[in-house]
Amino acid sequence: MNPTHILITGGAGAIGAQLAARFRQQHPDASLTLVDLNPDALEPVARQHDACAEICDLTDIDALAEWWQSLVDRRGPVDVLVNCAGIMDIMTLTGTGWERGKRLIDINFTAPMRLMDLALPHMIEYRHGCVINVSSMAGRVPIRGCSYYGGAKAGIGLASEIARLDLKKQGVNVVTVYPGPIYSGLESHARSQVKRGPVSRFIPTGKPDVLADRIYRAFRTGGARVIYPDIYSLAKQVANLNLTNKAMDFFSPQPNQ
Repeated sequence: MNPTHILITGGAGAIGAQLAARFRQQHPDASLTLVDLNPDALEPVARQHDACAEICDLTDIDALAEWWQSLVDRRGPVDVLVNCAGIMDIMTLTGTGWERGKRLIDINFTAPMRLMDLALPHMIEYRHGCVINVSSMAGRVPIRGCSYYGGAKAGIGLASEIARLDLKKQGVNVVTVYPGPIYSGLESHARSQVKRGPVSRFIPTGKPDVLADRIYRAFRTGGARVIYPDIYSLAKQVANLNLTNKAMDFFSPQPNQ
């Protein structure tokens, strides 16, 4: 498809910024909107890629419909939606607390679902569109300290896979992305919350530019999903062999969390 308006949430992040670069390079005439909560981080990325910077708190779910309509009135309907925004905390269930936990659920699950709800009517009407949902390997295998994050990512991953089945005959493709650790601010923050050990130094960690290349390739070819780094394709089998807890012990939260 040749998109006319591409919207990427988490546009100031490592993955979002790399995706902005890929889409701008391949589709120089398309409108590109980057959404983030941090204006200082977002605006330089938007300038670099000739994009519109939209400051929005995606956890304010009730306000998203009005914001979306305003955006569409100003920039036109969105035919490529990339749900890339996310936050991650590795903490015990009780250590997380409800307020922090709810924010994790809202940004990683509820907001992407609401944005799909807002974007899809136009895509379906014109039989022209694509949704790219960035889930996580933490939503496919149990990782200690990730009850809220893993649960939210599992939810958006499964919802995304089902949406693909629902929409494939209506001209809309849905791509589900399952990254393992990727060098980024989110990954650095998560590592700061776990016990340091020998395993954590060798856990396979991917590069955001390589992930962006693979996501864009899936977009262009109508692919269903992206798993990166490649070794995480084995994670489901590892979980089935009951080795996950041993392999993921390095994710154990700090004692005071």
